[in-house]
This record gives sequence, structure tokens and C-alpha cells, in this order.
Amino acid sequence: MAKKQPEDYEKFWEQFGRVLKEGPGEDIANKDRIAKLLRFASTKDDTNAQTVSLDAYIERMKEGQERIYFITAETFAAAKNSPHLEVFRKKDIEVLLLSDRVDEWLTGSLTEYEGKQLQSVTKGELDLGDLEDKEEKAEQEKVAEDYADLVKKVQENLDGKIAEVRITHRLTESPACLVSGENDMSANLERILKSAGQDIGGSKPIFEINPDHPLVARLKGEEDDARFDDLTSLLFEQALLSEGGQLEDPASFVKRMNQMLLTMAG
Repeated sequence: MAKKQPEDYEKFWEQFGRVLKEGPGEDIANKDRIAKLLRFASTKDDTNAQTVSLDAYIERMKEGQERIYFITAETFAAAKNSPHLEVFRKKDIEVLLLSDRVDEWLTGSLTEYEGKQLQSVTKGELDLGDLEDKEEKAEQEKVAEDYADLVKKVQENLDGKIAEVRITHRLTESPACLVSGENDMSANLERILKSAGQDIGGSKPIFEINPDHPLVARLKGEEDDARFDDLTSLLFEQALLSEGGQLEDPASFVKRMNQMLLTMAG
């Protein structure tokens, strides 16, 4: 049906797609056969229609691309607008947009397809392999050295809230983002489990800051300790909100934000 009657298959997928996504984890022997039948939304069309097969994704992969990139989020809008997609959009690299709850379990069991590893864009260090040239990598290393002191200061400021701070090159518009460790549970899966009443400790995120953003440049040059603390907290809290997370102290966030707006207005 998928090959010869694609319109009928689309209707079938709308009704039974979420059930089929349970297949790779439930039926290991037929994992690859089921994977061929899976359909996803992606940045190719930027719509929530799940029409992209893994085979079609591979056919469109950029020269030198070795991985199938995806993002999981609580809603399609959150996935589509995630700051983690910025560098992928800039380089025109397609990313699968996964927003069904079952997708977290699917990507946990389906880790590769046709020899291509499935890679979450929200976990681990960004490594685009041959999709980045040597000049880009050399410049990134230089920038990381220039911002070493700021990274250390931010790390000390957010001690207890994060695992580490590092300079990011996955962002082109946003000042900061939160990343899960390569082997950690995704932030979205943590939220799903907590909402289901499961008591999980959770892991601290990695805080990545964008050296090309004006707010980060201002943070680098800020000499007033109180303003440095406020701006650092705001960047962290904004990154947390953009991930779909919840603030421990929303009132303090609003107070800091209002103070910054008044400063800018003055």
C-alpha cells in the first residue's frame, strides 16, 4: 500500500501511525521492515503532516552527511521553532520533527537505519562531520579560547543548575540553549515521565552560549557583578523555557526581565 497506493497509506498512517511507531521496540525481529513504513514530519516542508519516510530522507541527505538528524518535543510547534535547528536551517540540513509521545521510545529503540545513525540535535556536542569545513572548525576553536574566562564565570554563577557551560556553534539567532548529555535522557522524556508520576532524579543540562549574539557579547564585557548575575540567570531561564521546561521561580524571572526592560528603556 505504501508503494502503490500512497494516498491510501496516508489515511492508514493517520489512524494507526502511532501504533506502528511502537513496532521497532516491540518486534525486534521485524524492526527494519517496520522502519521502512514509518512516516515523519520534517523541516523539508515545515508542516505537521507525517509524510517523510526514512528512505526519502536518506535520498535527500547532503553530500558528506552521515547521520539522520531528528528532534523530539512536546508539540510540533516546539519542535519546529526549537533553537537547536538554527544551524541546520542555515546549512539546509533536513531534520525530522517528532512530537508524538511514542517518538521518545521509538528513537530509543531505532538507533540506526540502513547504516545511518539516528542523531538527536538536542543531545551531545554538535558534530556535523564533513558538513563543516576546516576553516569553520579552526575559527570555532579560536572563539572557544577567547571565551574561556566567560565560560568559567558563567559556570560558577550557575553552579548546581547545570553540568557544564560551553561555547556553541549550533545557534545563529538565539543567545543560548540547553543540551542533554550524549548518554543522558532527553529533557522531553524526563518531562513525560514526571507527568506520568514517575520519580526520576533527572540529569543537569549542558548550557551552551552563542558568542555571536549581542547579549552574550554584553555579558562578556559586563563588569557589574549584580547585572552579570541577572543577565546570566535570564539567559539560562530563557533557554529553559524554549525547551518547554518550567521555571522554579517564575516571579524572580519576571522581576529580572522587567528590570532589564526598564534599563533598556532608560
